[in-house]
Amino acid sequence: METITSCTMDCPDTCSLVVGVDPAGKIRIRGNPDHPFTRGFICNKGIRFHKRLSSPDRVTRPMRRTGSTWETISWEVALDLCAKAIQKYRTEPSSILHFHGEGAKGALKQSGKLFFSMLGATRTRGSLCDAAGYIACVQDFGSRFNHDIEDILHSARIVNWGKDLSRGSVHTAALTQQARRRGARVLSISPGGDGNPDYSDAMIRIRPGTDRHLAAGVLRLLLGSGSVRPEVLQHLAGWDVFSNLILSRSPDEWSSVCDVSTEDLHEILGWYDAPGATATLVGAGLQRYSRGGESVRFINALAMLAGHVGRPGGGVYFHLHSLRNFNLGWTKPSPPRPLRSLPMPTIGKGILQAADPPIRMIWVNGANPVNQAPGTLETARAFESVELKVVVDAFMTDTADRADIFLPCTLMLEQEDVVGSYLHDYVLHAAQVLDPPGEARSDHWILSEVGKRLDPPVLLPDPDQCFQWSLQTPVLEISIQELRARKWVKARRPAVAYAGMRFDHPDSKYRLPSAFHDEPHPPTDYPLRLLTLIRRDHLHSQIPRDEQSMPPVVRVSPECVGLRGLRLHKAVYLASPLGRMEVRVEVQEGLHPGTVVYRRGDWWKLGGGANRIIAARLTDLGPGAAYYDQYVRLENG
Repeated sequence: METITSCTMDCPDTCSLVVGVDPAGKIRIRGNPDHPFTRGFICNKGIRFHKRLSSPDRVTRPMRRTGSTWETISWEVALDLCAKAIQKYRTEPSSILHFHGEGAKGALKQSGKLFFSMLGATRTRGSLCDAAGYIACVQDFGSRFNHDIEDILHSARIVNWGKDLSRGSVHTAALTQQARRRGARVLSISPGGDGNPDYSDAMIRIRPGTDRHLAAGVLRLLLGSGSVRPEVLQHLAGWDVFSNLILSRSPDEWSSVCDVSTEDLHEILGWYDAPGATATLVGAGLQRYSRGGESVRFINALAMLAGHVGRPGGGVYFHLHSLRNFNLGWTKPSPPRPLRSLPMPTIGKGILQAADPPIRMIWVNGANPVNQAPGTLETARAFESVELKVVVDAFMTDTADRADIFLPCTLMLEQEDVVGSYLHDYVLHAAQVLDPPGEARSDHWILSEVGKRLDPPVLLPDPDQCFQWSLQTPVLEISIQELRARKWVKARRPAVAYAGMRFDHPDSKYRLPSAFHDEPHPPTDYPLRLLTLIRRDHLHSQIPRDEQSMPPVVRVSPECVGLRGLRLHKAVYLASPLGRMEVRVEVQEGLHPGTVVYRRGDWWKLGGGANRIIAARLTDLGPGAAYYDQYVRLENG
């Protein structure tokens, strides 16, 4: 038997799935050939998800920590323990911290935010992923919208600024290749280490963290040539300050910081200052520096001043909000109440410094912050300092290891939800296909049961009500019953964002940045920039134990300065001022010589977890996590 459902992983593509289960219980997951965006293919993460569902490491019964060991308990006992703790701490509700992650997407997953908001608990703000770039776009455009992603098929050229097409969104990669077959050309700009050569007609390698310098250098050529059209200028705010800033340096002064030539600037200008439309893809990685938001703003400004924003085939593509097509008003308590918040990227410091009241209880769902947030050691110390920690998960993660109560949750295919995408405009029904194993329960069920035990109770709306409220938006006209039958619907949004260069600021004008901050040189003792990049087959820290090989592999250029004097036949360590970890070194052509590439997500408890040597820093906007501000060195002994 086969069932149509949807992927709920934290991936932009949000694919429609066809899931089959044979009489022996074997699960097959494939892309739905009838869905107009999925078109019958999905990524390896989706194809292999059945292994996660049936993993021997999966925890399917509630547990309570007793000393250094775990004791299996009943749901009745687990729920009573959680309710008793919340009842105790709710006298000072902000002493409870709710850490909600996006490990699984869906409207119903937002019910946890409603529950803890009604309590008055402390929440998190910002993102570990894309906050700097997201807010940069809001500052520029006044809101956050993209063209319909399939509009890149109308592009004459595509400039891919930092997105790894071989490991990220498989449908963006497929559309890029389709555009090339139609005659479009693709330029990729990055420090290297990605799979973009197979998707590109030209490549430019830059020093990590200098994307804004590179964009400013191209803008210097553009302004110097007088090519900015009057019809573009009339839609700008902040032109005088911005143009003076760009013209204050020569093209060579801008480009030399990036380790590229002035000829490279002219080549990039040719991609923007030519007949036809140029689309710009902005990767999430380039905004994971302390000035990441600024980099996105200067890339946006280049696309804008070259005349490619608000026109078919052009536009700037960055992550969208995956819930933008839903009504989320129901997730906020009525009447509204002020809530304390802690920045997600520096959560360890936030917990340790919280006062009046201090954090006494933490509830974590959909997240693994000890592993995934920068500053692992500080985050672990912070968690261990809190009186009671509840983790809702399916695996004993680095975060769950520090919990007092573990509650087993359902995973994708084991629960119903409705989902959106941060790439396309389809809203999909995620049908439940499988019965949960053991005693695993949904996040909504868990909190509903806990809420009933409180005095006064905190009652969540039932799932159908959450679904129906979520679908009541101006861009949708469908009920949950209809969505269950139809499986998906496309939100009503224009194919071209900001058509006619009319933006969502009060005066309808585009906002140019008014300041620029130079990228500092590497510290003498730590000359290499650590880039913790995505994997092809696994998402975040959702990596099976038996697929983690230790010590972790790092990759460097053959010209890497860190190789000098290093004895590769002996133990090698990747070190920062926070500590060091043993690694294996492999040489990879095409990388910037000042770069170390580490594929992120492996577990600290097994010997991985690069975030233990990455300091927790905030980006300029968001706040986001400035993972890539960390400098390191390679050493023996």
